Amino acid sequence: MCIKGSSQSNSIHLRRPHFFQFINSKEPKYPPHFELKSPTTPNSVTAICGDNTVQVEVKKDLLGIGKLVQPTDLLLGDCSATREDPESQSLIFESELHGCGSQLLMSDDSFVYIFTLTYTPRPMGDSPIIRMTDVSVTIQCHYQRKHDVSSGHLKPTWTPFSANMAAEESLHFSLTLITDDLQHTRASPEFLLGDMMKLEATVKQFHHAPLRVTVDSCVATVVPIVDTVPRYTFLGNNGCLFDSQLTGSSSQFLPRTQDDKLQFEVEAFRFQQENTGIYITCSLRATAADSPVDPTNKACSFSNGWREASGRHHTCSCCDTDCGTGSKNDLTGSGISRSTDIHHCIVKWSLMDWVVSLSLSDPLNI
Repeated sequence: MCIKGSSQSNSIHLRRPHFFQFINSKEPKYPPHFELKSPTTPNSVTAICGDNTVQVEVKKDLLGIGKLVQPTDLLLGDCSATREDPESQSLIFESELHGCGSQLLMSDDSFVYIFTLTYTPRPMGDSPIIRMTDVSVTIQCHYQRKHDVSSGHLKPTWTPFSANMAAEESLHFSLTLITDDLQHTRASPEFLLGDMMKLEATVKQFHHAPLRVTVDSCVATVVPIVDTVPRYTFLGNNGCLFDSQLTGSSSQFLPRTQDDKLQFEVEAFRFQQENTGIYITCSLRATAADSPVDPTNKACSFSNGWREASGRHHTCSCCDTDCGTGSKNDLTGSGISRSTDIHHCIVKWSLMDWVVSLSLSDPLNI
């Protein structure tokens, strides 16, 4: 376009304007939203614990991802599935409680049978790959050790309940050091050689008929194993305290004041050339308190002859021979006998005297 002015020589030429566009930098690209899914626990294993057996049902979709497992890849312990349920697509395992590699654990009030269900996938076809993961599931069956049972088919008995239960309940024995006045547990376990170590054996009665406790045997060793050398059996033959007869000591059973408690004293000693420690293991026995004292249930000491703690001295006549191994008066047919260990009896050197230090542990009930 030309615009002419009054002067022919002057003219202005207008041209189309130029437009400039600035290139913006690229907008940032953010990664797409991604969330790793946490696996959910499938409800694919159920167990039924019976009186003597266990039944385990496993869905073939074990992991809950729509892939069925091969029955040969699934084991209960070392047992394969006993059958398959096509309708529910499940595998059934059945076993005795002590079968299929089960483990038995016992506590004070229960038995626990533990089974392990394992899934080990094999490679697919001829390839070296798998698309499932190994699985291990622990299955536990709990059973109470004690039950209260009643039955209308049983005829009542007039025998006292405590007498009926006496042979069935476990007993609790203890063996402790006591003070010189025989009244309390001894606070210090140390003795000088020549001192009298006073010990007390007891049995707790609970629901039992009254019981009498005796000490069948006691063995001293330098390690907590009875069948070792050196070894000193200072009490044996079903309640004969030999120490006074063998060494001329003053060791003896003290007069019995209670049937469920028996006290005795042993003169402190050590093994020659052994300065480490002394372990004493004693075996305790309980019988009905109204049963007679006899050669297999007695407490005999030697002092110019054998004397029995309850005054039945004639029962000690076998102490120099053989007093037998059992009695019909025991609470069970094989004798209700328990071992109680006094652990880690330490011998220390103190000035010019030897000190015997006894450290008692809790009794071991078998």
